[in-house]
Amino acid sequence: MRLGVLDVGSNTVHLLVVDAHPGARPLPAHSHKAELRLAQLLDGNGAIGPDGVEKLVGVVNDALQAAEDKGVEDLLPFATSAVREATNADDVLARVKAETGVELQVLTGADEARLTFLAVRRWFGWSAGKLLVLDIGGGSLEIAYGIDEEPDTAVSLPLGAGRLTAGWIPGDPPSSDDIRALRRHVRAEIARTVGEFSRFGAPDHVVATSKTFKQLARIAGAARSADGLYVQRELKRGSLQTWVPRLAAMTTAQRSALPGVSEGRSGQLVAGALVAEAAMDLLEVDSVEVCPWALREGVILRRLDHMGSA
Repeated sequence: MRLGVLDVGSNTVHLLVVDAHPGARPLPAHSHKAELRLAQLLDGNGAIGPDGVEKLVGVVNDALQAAEDKGVEDLLPFATSAVREATNADDVLARVKAETGVELQVLTGADEARLTFLAVRRWFGWSAGKLLVLDIGGGSLEIAYGIDEEPDTAVSLPLGAGRLTAGWIPGDPPSSDDIRALRRHVRAEIARTVGEFSRFGAPDHVVATSKTFKQLARIAGAARSADGLYVQRELKRGSLQTWVPRLAAMTTAQRSALPGVSEGRSGQLVAGALVAEAAMDLLEVDSVEVCPWALREGVILRRLDHMGSA
């Protein structure tokens, strides 16, 4: 059947259409994206303002039309941290349902971590052993560890690249004082969770997902996306440590000229790099392998599992 996943994230609203059935690998058929940056549209009270809600309704309607055009039989709509943490989340969800008919399922941070972990496990298989998975979104950082399809432990921290950029480093380029303050904040937040993972011992394989890690790996020399899904892509901590101060010294326009960095994400790349560097350093990770599957694929796989057991 043809499934559609509608992901209302902190940066983008992304419709992914796949051809899938239980027991088979989902095959991408279509992708429809709109940059909304909900994490940066929150007002001083933490609410999504009227303009933001209006834009969200519009892009959800556009995604519905795209899903219909592509023959989607079943749509799986969900929202992550930007909607989850908005102080007017219930009103936003009600408005979206009333005007589009779409009832967004709001995932918890733990849900995000578990579903992303599932996608990574299925991609690499059982031979990967104990997995440590890192995912940097627009609103949050998820870390998960385990040997099965369900992680043994998982945390979600409010350290998304969009959220941190808006709240900590407004300059272009950001000031050195702001960078240092953000670095301290990020490391203190991650350090509180390290014990939850270190007690399980060293992982056999460390994996990173998300656009932030993909872009950081690309500017550090990893293969282009055009080279295909199955090319191994790694990001080494040493390379990242070299790039962090260079990225911080650049303007948004200069970063967007780097290989693999989109104009829409270039403003968030410094914050994302600081989070990636801190996570790898504090968790004593020398390198990560970038996985092409993440949360959306996890949602699809969980749905297929339920179909197969029905």
